[in-house]
Amino acid sequence: MIDKHDIDLSRARWFKSTRSSAAKDCVEVAFLSSDLIGVRDSKNPDGPALVFGAGAWDAFTAAVADGNFRWS
Repeated sequence: MIDKHDIDLSRARWFKSTRSSAAKDCVEVAFLSSDLIGVRDSKNPDGPALVFGAGAWDAFTAAVADGNFRWS
């Protein structure tokens, strides 16, 4: 198990989808070292970030692509 305090996000290169609007109301993603992916709220870039392992991230993005999540 990875301790979130051991992950240095200071050099992460965050990006958001090209489909995002110019407003800061999106999530941002960063591909980190050691097969980790960071996710944060673009409205609060200095706030907390979630960190996923590559397998969990792949499962999540596949589920989104398959339409298993619905937004209303």
